[in-house]
Amino acid sequence: MTVKDLAAFLNVSFEGNGEIDMKRVAPLDEAGPEDISFAQGRALKQAGESRAGCIIVPPDFANDAKRTILRAADPRAAAARVIAKLHPAAVPEPGIHPTAVVATGAVVAKSASIGPLVTIGAGARIGERTSVGAGSTIGANVEIGAGCTIHPRVTVYRDVSIGDETILHSGCVIGADGFGFVMAGGAYEKFPQVGRVEIGSRVEIGANACVDRAALGVTSIGDGTKLDNMVHVGHNCKIGKHVVVAAQTGFSGGVTIGDYAVIGGQVGVGDKVRIESRAVLGSGSGVLTSKIVRAGEVMWGTPARPLREYLKQLAVLSRMAKK
Repeated sequence: MTVKDLAAFLNVSFEGNGEIDMKRVAPLDEAGPEDISFAQGRALKQAGESRAGCIIVPPDFANDAKRTILRAADPRAAAARVIAKLHPAAVPEPGIHPTAVVATGAVVAKSASIGPLVTIGAGARIGERTSVGAGSTIGANVEIGAGCTIHPRVTVYRDVSIGDETILHSGCVIGADGFGFVMAGGAYEKFPQVGRVEIGSRVEIGANACVDRAALGVTSIGDGTKLDNMVHVGHNCKIGKHVVVAAQTGFSGGVTIGDYAVIGGQVGVGDKVRIESRAVLGSGSGVLTSKIVRAGEVMWGTPARPLREYLKQLAVLSRMAKK
């Protein structure tokens, strides 16, 4: 695809040779004459040394070397769109593999792709253009929307609904029982977990992540939210829209997370915590039970506290250690 065509596709301006044919997207330090790359922030210093045929840069980039460039407000986001254009994902053939087992009453769209050794429970509904990878299990009364990608060996328990264009990576377990027990007569007895899980559209859930069903009611994940590998979402959690959660983070039961919150890796969140919209929790933080993280606040440490306070305490400890 030529530079000129890519500029039209992105609706951005270009400078230099618009007829260069771009074959791939590559990192700045590895790109060659047929590759397009991107640069922003500190990486702009490397742009002059790169062999890339074209570089996506911010609008204010000084093109002193008269290179072929695309100017975009967000070079990284533009590069993501170019990657999808030049490196399109393989589209599986529609149809149901002969080894798959589809229960009576399940409805699979004609354009869906059901892989080898998949099992689909009674009353389940699989939407148009959705693919279910080899060895996955889709439980009874599960609803999966259009254009979803369920990678191999995913388990979706009964009574789960998933919106459109959602991606579940290998090893995901959606709808397992929450960790609910009551002490009776000196022993723990299971509190029946009879609720549901509802996952919105354009959600992505990483490998080996777990989303537990509600004890009563609903565990929900809003549109556009992204969960990294090995994230655990406990029963009755309500995660808003466009939330980002890094790997190995765990949410206890009843946690509420507002839209656009950002949660770092290895964060532990206690029962019934409320994390408001656009709050940020730094990696390794711990939030105690029933605490509230206010909207837009940046928190760090265990117990989590405002970043400025956390940094001051680190400075004090550092001075004490030197005495």
